[in-house]
Amino acid sequence: MKRTIALLLLAALAMAGLSACNTVEGFGKDVQKVGEKMEGAAKK
Repeated sequence: MKRTIALLLLAALAMAGLSACNTVEGFGKDVQKVGEKMEGAAKK
């Protein structure tokens, strides 16, 4: 059950992220920001 919810959430976030950026460069910037947020959370 938790795995299904996590996969649905991930799919929804991916769709939102892909629809938000119009170019490959924009997608790269979005991915970089997500990585930075994850890195910041890991340091806490």
